[in-house]
Amino acid sequence: MKKLKNIKRILIANRGEIAIRAIRAIRELGGESIAVYSEADKDSMHVKLADYSICIGKAPSDKSYLNIPSILSAIEISYADAVYPGYGFLAENPDFASILEKSNIKFIGPKSQTTRLTGDKAAARKAAQEAGVPIIPGSPPVETLKEALEIADSIGYPVLLKAAAGGGGRGMRVVHSPQELTRLLPVAQREAEANFGDDRVYIEKFITNPKHIEVQILADEYGNVVYIGDRECSIQRRHQKLLEESPSPFITDEVRKKMGEAAAKFAKHVGFTGAGTVEFIVDKEMNFYFIEMNGRIQVEHPVSEMTSGIDIVAWQMLIADGQELDFKQEDIKNSGHAIEFRINAEDPESFTPNPGTIKELYLPGGFGVRVDTHIYKGYTVPPYYDSLIAKLIVYGKTREEAIIRGKRALTELVVEGIKTTKDFHLKILEDPEFLSGRYTTSLVDEKYLGQKE
Repeated sequence: MKKLKNIKRILIANRGEIAIRAIRAIRELGGESIAVYSEADKDSMHVKLADYSICIGKAPSDKSYLNIPSILSAIEISYADAVYPGYGFLAENPDFASILEKSNIKFIGPKSQTTRLTGDKAAARKAAQEAGVPIIPGSPPVETLKEALEIADSIGYPVLLKAAAGGGGRGMRVVHSPQELTRLLPVAQREAEANFGDDRVYIEKFITNPKHIEVQILADEYGNVVYIGDRECSIQRRHQKLLEESPSPFITDEVRKKMGEAAAKFAKHVGFTGAGTVEFIVDKEMNFYFIEMNGRIQVEHPVSEMTSGIDIVAWQMLIADGQELDFKQEDIKNSGHAIEFRINAEDPESFTPNPGTIKELYLPGGFGVRVDTHIYKGYTVPPYYDSLIAKLIVYGKTREEAIIRGKRALTELVVEGIKTTKDFHLKILEDPEFLSGRYTTSLVDEKYLGQKE
């Protein structure tokens, strides 16, 4: 197994299961891990497992995990020479990455200028167009209502208003008429300013009932870019992913190859390095269109690891260490099928967060089952952060085998003291639309929550 050569002490600017995932990779690569934690996370498992740990502030994110001065102080006193950001929090904050670059601290991710470009949806869309990657018909950021009405009329309703600095499914509104656009444009601009500090909004054609399929890529500092298969992410609640599988049961191998090549082409065009994901909308005719690039590890990366045998988190660190990918595109042989169930501390019917103390816990195991989690019996799930408490990943030689294994593993899972989304996943695994593989992003909202765009 490869070892780190240039960076040894890695501070993990995150919490929960992804922090533990990073600690494990660091240990196997021969490095030292430094955990940071808020006062609410003093008993968290990532604090117990790391080589060193430092408290960085009070429970709210803006007082701890989003507090750049506190994290910089932790870097200084721990003599860390690299920072692993995980996902969320500061993972795609170009200002944070830029500060580290100027301080000669390695940010385990893309360069700040690349993150700035890919984090701006309008700029990323323009870059995709320049790279020859298919994009949804749309516009640059609109300046006036008159301009927006003209663009929407030329594209044809329905259209989607999107915050230029948005992400994670936030900052989007579907518009069905000029009257709605007149009413919703200023609302969308105010929401964009409030949520992202940037009021720019652009317009895209709204594709009804699409598939959401993404491609995992790795890119080193020597110009080598590979794609590691696709992930189907269409089981969503209000644009928030709940279940992912790899490969997509919908697209053909020919389309899969074209999507992979398009993702690699985009990554090369923007000078991306590290582990990233290029996301696409796919219509019922299997036409695919670029949505955005996430320049970080994704929550759902384990399904790509299971089908490819590639440790994506370790390679993030090795690339930041200055090492070259030791495999080429033709060496990647994806096989079998993997499904990830996001187990959230939420009511399985309403998806209302349900923090509290875990009184009993049994995690499933056996052949083809993986659980990434930070919880344990007696652990109190805090109310301040994302409600994800575990990721249950199953693998089978076929999709049918993975589904059967998923049912078995979910049935074994016991979490008492709080509500979780376990029962929701068991329902999905019985759903005829899901079983057909032709389900779209509207399935959960329309069928289970009675909501429509």
